[in-house]
Amino acid sequence: MASDAKPRVKVPKSASVGEVVTIKALISHKMESGQRKDKDGKLIPRSIINRFTCDFNGVNVVDVAIDPAVSTNPYFEFDVRVDAAGDIKFTWYDDDGSVYEDVKAIEIA
Repeated sequence: MASDAKPRVKVPKSASVGEVVTIKALISHKMESGQRKDKDGKLIPRSIINRFTCDFNGVNVVDVAIDPAVSTNPYFEFDVRVDAAGDIKFTWYDDDGSVYEDVKAIEIA
């Protein structure tokens, strides 16, 4: 995992059964295009987030294929219906093979 990539997510700590909550997910990532050169004139390898997924209690709720034109630090906001307490897992996939993950718990109020 590249040290420059930092996932940041915002999930309510609790919700009522059946409540729809807003989830916010951002990853701080430089997004290297693969077209720039380093000081020695060598191409810097491409490193772009190309996919984002979110699973709630093992069930996929978001799966986004990301085009190379995505901006630095991609941000997603979406709603999820909470039917039970559990874990929300966020996963970002990088062209360079790196995978970045974060998990947040949500309780039933």
